[in-house]
Amino acid sequence: MKKRNVAIWIIVLVSAALYGFGGVNKYFLISPEDVELKVPRGFPKPNYRFKDNKPTPEIFVLGRKLFYDPVLSKDSTISCGSCHQRIAAFGHIDHALSHGINGLIGKRNVPALQNLIWKDAFMWDGGVNHLEVQPLSPITNPIEMNESMAHVIEKLKHNKAYAEEFRVAFGDSDMTSQHLLRALAQFTGLMISANSRYDRFMRGEDTFSISEKSGLELFRAKCASCHEEPLFTDNRYRNNGLAPDTGLKDKGRSAISGAQFDEYKFLVPGLRNIEMTYPYMHDGRFRKLKNVLDYYSESRNFSPNTAKEMYEIGKLSEQDKKDIIAFLLTLTDKTFLYDRRFVDPNVSEP
Repeated sequence: MKKRNVAIWIIVLVSAALYGFGGVNKYFLISPEDVELKVPRGFPKPNYRFKDNKPTPEIFVLGRKLFYDPVLSKDSTISCGSCHQRIAAFGHIDHALSHGINGLIGKRNVPALQNLIWKDAFMWDGGVNHLEVQPLSPITNPIEMNESMAHVIEKLKHNKAYAEEFRVAFGDSDMTSQHLLRALAQFTGLMISANSRYDRFMRGEDTFSISEKSGLELFRAKCASCHEEPLFTDNRYRNNGLAPDTGLKDKGRSAISGAQFDEYKFLVPGLRNIEMTYPYMHDGRFRKLKNVLDYYSESRNFSPNTAKEMYEIGKLSEQDKKDIIAFLLTLTDKTFLYDRRFVDPNVSEP
């Protein structure tokens, strides 16, 4: 009997160590240090600095739960995490175009979520200019989540667990859309990627092969005018010469600005974790990085009104392409990709 009791207590203690009391897996627990904003060395000042939205473990955890909860969609089938997959640096590797409720298909590739606090606008056309309101676009889009904020809040108010979590996070019982959006902003805003091999190389903590060094030099000569280090984007909009998809009829930035000269201009994407964020371009037409470089290497492929920077790339040899790709692979940040803070807490195993 004593041996049996000892065995039972061992099981209890192991379970407590692994999951914490109350059924909470300690792997997902968040400390104040976990949510402290640390601007990486060499990075510029962020545009979004959490001035009126001070990160706390409670708000971050609430934002994480909301991010992975399909309750934000009209039929409770699509969550933020459905399209923004952690394995793809919070892009979407399953489809060229976004997928929403009822199997509806969007007209753009899902952008990766990383280093968002350095952006001054979001979406491929820059249609949203603030991190805290960015989720409104997918939540209310009829072919994505097709929901209203008022109804989302109504659903959450009928959930006792959420009611308590909002109370603990914000210190009152008032559940509002602003609280929801600020919780999501804390979760997505702290998705900072800054510890790739490239970063360690720049800090003198790692070395590059001959091919990677050559790729870095080529990248700086031919690509960096748009993809500026260290964020690998200048947050501007350009026509990169792609022939318009006649089926999608997407004119890009001009739909927001109303200006003809903005037709077919799209936001320059950041290239961090580019190895993981395929397919590429705003419409996901290229599956491999080699396809992208093949395209940029042939200016005869460019459509009218292509940005002048595209012509500065020039002809790339096959070795040039291999070297540039070798460099781009150094932008993969495993620290970010495997960061326990961003794992879906609903999964059985981290």
